[in-house]
Amino acid sequence: MLKYKIDHKSVVPLHVQVENLLREIINDPEYRNGKFLPNEVDLAKHLGISRNTLRQATNKLTYEGLLIRKKGVGTVVANKSVGTRLKNWLSFSQEMKALGITITNYELNISWVDADKELSNFFRIPLNKQILKLERLRGRPEGPFVFFISYFHPRVGLTGNEDFSQPLYEILEKKYATVAHLSKEEISAIAADDFLATKLRLKPGDPILKRKRFVFDPGSRPIEYNLGFYRADSFVYTVESERET
Repeated sequence: MLKYKIDHKSVVPLHVQVENLLREIINDPEYRNGKFLPNEVDLAKHLGISRNTLRQATNKLTYEGLLIRKKGVGTVVANKSVGTRLKNWLSFSQEMKALGITITNYELNISWVDADKELSNFFRIPLNKQILKLERLRGRPEGPFVFFISYFHPRVGLTGNEDFSQPLYEILEKKYATVAHLSKEEISAIAADDFLATKLRLKPGDPILKRKRFVFDPGSRPIEYNLGFYRADSFVYTVESERET
């Protein structure tokens, strides 16, 4: 614990320094392996801060899904689960960047396919009209944890020659003046078939989280039809909502 310190003379607010320090602790292999974080009272005393300041930072990281509080026991690092929220949604690249996670692109395939009935109805285009299909296998350096399949409305103007290793919605906005404004999503649990098991390094029948995302522009026109298949042991989906009073 002695190696963790903050600078009381810095212009950076204490709670921000503590948050950054906790992120260092989270990435420490010692705590990644399940060791409990230092006792809250002891750590606050060691850092020379109030327990409220420490708790403010701890609460934020717990909310992000990076820490888990076990009542009466202590706080541990979450089991390498990646999290996302329903409110203020971002592209996958932006979500991972916000969490400080380095993403590896394992596969990227682009093709043109005929729109089936479901895609035709969603995009409101003729059946069998050619649309761009983008497949991406992504994850941490240790291994992939999500397989994405995206289809795009022809109106957007994608050619297939874009650098899709870059954040998708930034490409749409900067190159094609298309703003992803609204996302409607469906979440379900499925068993991995042979194809997904191979992609995600699982066994057939292992649990997978399936996320279907419908993306619209500010005029409520459809832009993207996206399917995401996540390893259930590497992803947490957090729903944030506010009750109207």
